[in-house]
Amino acid sequence: MNWRSERIWIELITGSRNKINFCWALILFFGSLGFIWVGTSSYLGRNLISLFPYQQIKFFPQGIVMSLYGIAGLFLSYYLWCTISWNVGSGYDRFDRKKGIVCIFRWGFPGKNRRIFFRFLMKDIQSIRIEVKEGLSTRRALFYMELRGQMEIPFLIRTDENLTPREIEQKAAELASFLRVPIEMN
Repeated sequence: MNWRSERIWIELITGSRNKINFCWALILFFGSLGFIWVGTSSYLGRNLISLFPYQQIKFFPQGIVMSLYGIAGLFLSYYLWCTISWNVGSGYDRFDRKKGIVCIFRWGFPGKNRRIFFRFLMKDIQSIRIEVKEGLSTRRALFYMELRGQMEIPFLIRTDENLTPREIEQKAAELASFLRVPIEMN
């Protein structure tokens, strides 16, 4: 949900709670359980899973390797479930022309820096810079807010949007128009 008026623009950012992360976490969890069951059945010498006869998989080296892959998969799955439950990366961007303030808020990993909050004046924004990066087969367009004499803030778009470089440029143009600052291309 985004909200825009003449003076205020609020854009909600979805974090790691999306369908793709849920699917990968489930696939990784059940796949790693399968690897552990196959490794365990080869160690015990009996079928825990009827799909693979234990005689075809020797414990040394295949069973050990499959068990290690399963354990590594469980750790990765646990990491994904933690980022989903903490909703890492979610937050909002708020541009308030009435007060002249920009607020960027994101949730991070637990700890003393879990809340990531930037607040600065609109008059400190020098420009919106668009940077196009060429990859092996893709073109990516990113945009930054350049602050006078301070730093560049990469403008993070919502992860549930699959925007083309042209749409990212259009979004940057809308933001620059709202903030009344120029656009620079790199």
